[in-house]
Amino acid sequence: MLRVAPLWRPRTREVLLKLTLRWTAMAGLSAALVLGGAPAANANPTTIENNGNTSTVARTSDGRAITNDKIAKEVAEFWTPERMASAVDLTFARPGGAVESPSRAPKPTGPAGTVAPMAPRAAVTGDDVSTLVNESLAVGKVYFTMPNGATASCSASTVASGKRRLVVTAGHCVHQGAGGQWYSNWQFVPRYRNGARPFGTFVASSLNTRTAWINSSSYAEDMGIAVMNNGGSWGLKVVDTVGGHGLRWNWGYSVSVTALGYPSNLGGGESQYYCQGTTWNAGGQQIRMWCNMTYGSSGGPWLQEYNDATGYGFINSVVSHGDNPGNGQFDGPYFDDDIKSLYDFAEAISPA
Repeated sequence: MLRVAPLWRPRTREVLLKLTLRWTAMAGLSAALVLGGAPAANANPTTIENNGNTSTVARTSDGRAITNDKIAKEVAEFWTPERMASAVDLTFARPGGAVESPSRAPKPTGPAGTVAPMAPRAAVTGDDVSTLVNESLAVGKVYFTMPNGATASCSASTVASGKRRLVVTAGHCVHQGAGGQWYSNWQFVPRYRNGARPFGTFVASSLNTRTAWINSSSYAEDMGIAVMNNGGSWGLKVVDTVGGHGLRWNWGYSVSVTALGYPSNLGGGESQYYCQGTTWNAGGQQIRMWCNMTYGSSGGPWLQEYNDATGYGFINSVVSHGDNPGNGQFDGPYFDDDIKSLYDFAEAISPA
């Protein structure tokens, strides 16, 4: 059963603007995937590859590594309200005529695993911090600059870990995929709503995704994790500030989830929307659910056991791609041992 609900009234002008711009962004992204064009400063970022995971040092659009608070602050200042408002909400569309193959028989790659959610250590204070029903302060928008200089956004969420610095999103929200490049000026804004940033902003120190996403744009590997610098309203770690969802892998293909994100087709990308339903096997290590959130919801979490009272659940997948122009379905990578490998990889390279 499909259940979709708005959490805020959309602003009509911005909805129309972003719906007009999204096709331009998609066309530009597709061209970049084919041509691989990128500024020289971004052409050869420092990378690490291990166990099917690849990491790069996060960079500014002019190629400088974000290695200290000064540069991180420059990135945060780059994202003015005007730039954030004009960033195009990014989502990949499932290819037209795609047919599920019954010969593909995905399965869990190991025993079921769980990481428990974490509450914030910081006191939640300040202006405009009231949370609406089914809105999570651990979910937010990410903003980044593409290699062609255009700005775009996705959805993302924090995840619990010992070092409290990780943000989970889709692979295509950190890297263009086969033939493409990493994004720059990468910033996370938890519980963004209509221009408000009640917990401040966090700038990435590294971007991480599956090597199969970088090499072949594999939808089954369309998962990404950013390691964040200290930041926000109090200069703390991101999970200390807003808490973090739990994580689950190898939990099977038919589970009840609440998907959260910032879709431009429903709310202009300006507030969180949600839908609830039961997933099913979409083939090729992917799962599918009924939900008509599209552009901008990429990277948003699919949460098992989402708790309205706490605002936390267990991330079981992320929005990868949907129908175009949309028939109320979208897909996400099935979280098996690969997400646990990426999670451990990102945590290992994260600063203490």
